[in-house]
Amino acid sequence: MQAQQVQQLFVRYKILALLLAVAVIWLFFHIKTNGIFVTPNNLSNLFRQMAITGMLACGMVFVIIAGEIDLSIGSMLGLLGGVVAILAVNHGWGTWSAIGVVLLLGLAIGAFNGFVVTKMRVPSFIVGLGGMLAFRGLVLYLTDSQTIAPVPDDLVALGQGFVPPRLSIYIGGLIFLALVALTARRRVRRAKLGLQQGALWIDVAKVVAIGVFIGAFVHMLNDADGIPIPVMILLALLAVFSYIATQTVFGRHIYAVGGNMEATRLSGVNVAGVKLAVFAIMGLMCAFAGIITVARTGSGSPSAGTGGELDAISACFIGGTSMRGGSGTVYGALIGALVMASLDSGMQLMDVDNSWQMIIKGVILVLAVWVDVLSGSNRNA
Repeated sequence: MQAQQVQQLFVRYKILALLLAVAVIWLFFHIKTNGIFVTPNNLSNLFRQMAITGMLACGMVFVIIAGEIDLSIGSMLGLLGGVVAILAVNHGWGTWSAIGVVLLLGLAIGAFNGFVVTKMRVPSFIVGLGGMLAFRGLVLYLTDSQTIAPVPDDLVALGQGFVPPRLSIYIGGLIFLALVALTARRRVRRAKLGLQQGALWIDVAKVVAIGVFIGAFVHMLNDADGIPIPVMILLALLAVFSYIATQTVFGRHIYAVGGNMEATRLSGVNVAGVKLAVFAIMGLMCAFAGIITVARTGSGSPSAGTGGELDAISACFIGGTSMRGGSGTVYGALIGALVMASLDSGMQLMDVDNSWQMIIKGVILVLAVWVDVLSGSNRNA
């Protein structure tokens, strides 16, 4: 009986448990680093570091929900970042022209991966594994295994710049007002349809809690020069992807394909089209992440993105995305990315050996999948 209760808690309060885990991790590292970890400057760097993994996780969560996997995204990030650096530095392109081309290229590469998976019927694991090797080899060839630098200042500003503090406050206020409006709209729609809904005080408590978090988040980062531009881009992507997942027919189709592909096909959904689109979105997110990586470092490195696929997949699983497909959330994946970034930042501040960093992250990934297994067995009970 106690085991079943624990499983139910994992299922119903997984996101809350993740947030508590983040709080415990921060408290532990804050104590161990003598008060250095939870400071505005360090947390600003942590969120900026998390942004790249978060962008990859935004795309990967859709891929996994659809019942597929993409192991090529780290190498794809390196390739697309290398291309934007080559265009901007070696060929003298304007920053925005180079960014536009790379975004389209990422979309095309992702769509090609999806085509191979859906039309040529090659398993996505093999397609990703092949892409991991091919894309890394291609970026080494294009860059001649050399770092491309320095990139233009306006490109660097995307990775190292900040949103002005006053503007950050306005944006935080708009996000809170949008949340209030969406919550009220949802309750009105459910009332009109005669659907059962939770008590009003629960929604009010959620909105107030999120409002307090937004206020604390903006205040803290404003003490460190403002919200980093990569973090603001990630927040915008979170809003877009959450809307797609919860408010569009395409989002419902992604969950349906991963939940029961054959039944979804028989109901008239173009399963191949959904999967191809999901891979195309993944390629677009790799382009975003590649551009921000180059902007952060001020150069295009042929080794950029190494291991990025592992961090993104780990973030999704830690954030509650089911390895069986059909279940997961974008905000959960981003909380998972925050867990990964917090562990990296804290262990680096404590000067933990790289070997132990890898061991700890590997153990946490296995534990996350184990929780998913517990949740699945509870649903099937």
